[in-house]
This record gives sequence, structure tokens and C-alpha cells, in this order.
Amino acid sequence: MEKYQVGVIGGTGMVGQRFITLLEHHPWFELKVIAASPRSAGKSYAEAVGSRWAMDTPIPEQAKDIVVLNAEEDVAEIADQVDFVFSAVDMKKEDIKSLEERYARHECPVVSNNSAHRWTPDVPMVVPELNPEHIKVIEAQRKRLGMKRGLIAVKSNCSIQSYVPALHPLRGFGLERVLVCTYQAISGAGKTFATWPEMVDNLIPYIGGEEEKSEQEPLKVWGRIENGVIVNAEKPAITAQCLRVPVSNGHTAAVFVDFEKKPSMDEMKAIWAEYKGRPQELKLPTAPEQFLQYFEEPDRPQSKLDRDLGGGMTVSIGRLRPDTQYDYKFVCLSHNTLRGAAGGAVELAELLCAEGYITKA
Repeated sequence: MEKYQVGVIGGTGMVGQRFITLLEHHPWFELKVIAASPRSAGKSYAEAVGSRWAMDTPIPEQAKDIVVLNAEEDVAEIADQVDFVFSAVDMKKEDIKSLEERYARHECPVVSNNSAHRWTPDVPMVVPELNPEHIKVIEAQRKRLGMKRGLIAVKSNCSIQSYVPALHPLRGFGLERVLVCTYQAISGAGKTFATWPEMVDNLIPYIGGEEEKSEQEPLKVWGRIENGVIVNAEKPAITAQCLRVPVSNGHTAAVFVDFEKKPSMDEMKAIWAEYKGRPQELKLPTAPEQFLQYFEEPDRPQSKLDRDLGGGMTVSIGRLRPDTQYDYKFVCLSHNTLRGAAGGAVELAELLCAEGYITKA
């Protein structure tokens, strides 16, 4: 097949770097454009990133010599060269909203890792295995913004992708109350131990804005489309605490849950083992064969051992047991820069292409 031509705006940051590594051997997508801030514009990508390259693998050869464009000033030029862009820019939220709308109005679809548009009512916030039907709201979004092929679609916060995937297939039993504590890797802050040595042998019991996102975003993911907007679900009631821990990659969540109709543990494990989403049905390139992996061992999942399952796209679950205050408790793990960030956005782009929302320009 003729590959889709793709741009990465915000290509020099950690998530942008991850996008560029994921595009290196992608069967559908080919990296065409990299854009970043004015200080990087005009330089080769290798020169612009320099010592800030944070991935375990070298800069892809195809990216090294690409001349970086200005993400804000070169919108029309970028839109003319690509079929769609991934957005990973680091700017103020209102500036990101405005910039992503500019690309979309230039009829360039935007698949965003940013939080700026997550609460725009006609912008779908999609975890492809959970709520693929939400992409249908794009028709209303296009009507509002006067676009034919432009669109904005976003992925959810990385923290909720460590536990919401495990809860989602259990909604048939009626999720009533959820308490979650997340233990989040330093890459979620765009850091490594080399750039953040203070995190060695340390834990920070606060991540700005993260608890609100962790409590509210699942309700949009579980919402419904009505009159051209997404209406949030009313349940479950969620309370969260989010902590930064000295782990390079992988967000862990300790989850406590009450049901309207309490399932057995065997029922829960069987549902997790059998669950497949739309990406698995479509056999999307980035979709893991096993979306949810349950471990019977009492000391799993572990970030170092299990975060890379399914190419970093599988969500691991373990330690399911009864609780004294809730019906059950269990532990989940997801790779925060793959499933939780760039990998999830690439899978969302694949879904949008497969379902005909992104077409070749």
C-alpha cells in the first residue's frame, strides 16, 4: 500500500521522540515532516535534538537529516506536505488548542497527545480498545469548524490507561465506586534519571493536575454521543491519588472497586482474558494480540519485567483479591510513553485511517 505521509509537531520532546521511533518501521505511516519551536527550526533533526535524545535506540536514520520546520509559523507548508500530523507540542494549553485548530482548518487531521482539547465536547478522547465509537463525533466537529477532511482527535491521560482498561470490560456488572492510587514513572514528566537525579531514591506524593484528570477523564471515555457532543457517564464515582516514583517507564495503579452486581474472581479473570477491542478485530499494526494480560504470580506485574508486553501496548493485571472495604482490589501496569502516550496515539491514527476518517490528501 502507498503509505500515509505523516508529520510530528513537537518532535524534539520526549513524546515527539517516541513518535519518531515508532514511525521508523511502521507499515502504514512514513515520517515526512518534523516541526518544533523556533529555536529548533532550520536545523537538522539530529542537530536540534542533540544530547536531549532520550530513547534507548539511536535516532532513526530517516529522521536525522530532516530539516525541522517551525510548528507555529509553517502550518500551511506542513499541511500541504502530509496526510495528517501527530501533536506533542509543549506550550500553554490555550496556545495548543489554537494551534491544533489551525492545522485542522488547513484540512490537516491532528492526532494529539496533548490535554488541551480533551474537554472540547466534540473532540473524541479515545482509547481505541475502549471507546472507538466516539470517533463518530468528528462529523459534528467538522460541521462546527467548517472542515472537510480536517479533524482533531486526542488520546487520554497516561495515568488512566494503567487502570481504566481493566475496569472497562467489567462495566456490565455496574461499576459503583473506584479508588485508585497511581505510581507514575519519571518519563511521564519528560525526564530520565540523568536529567532528574533528584528522583533517584525518592518519591514525590504530588503530580500537578493528575488526580483531577484521573478522576474525570474516565467519565468522558465511558460517555455517549448526543446531539453532536460527548456527554460524560455519571458513574462510577472515582477518587485518585497520584505519586511520582523512581521508575524510568511504566505507570502502576492499585485499584479498589465496588460493583452493583458483584462478579466472582473467576468471572473477572475470564472476561479480561477474552476481551478484544476494535483494534484487535481490525488487526491494526500497533494493536497487541492480547490487550489485557492477567498474572497469577503474587509479585506481578512489575514495571521492569512487564511494561514492554505486546510492544508496550498490553495492559498487565495482577493481585486480584477481595478487600475489606471494597468488593475487590487489584494492581495494573501500562507503559506510559507507549500505551499511555505515543503508542496509543499511533493506534488511534491507525483506527481513524481504517475507519475512513483520515484519507490520503
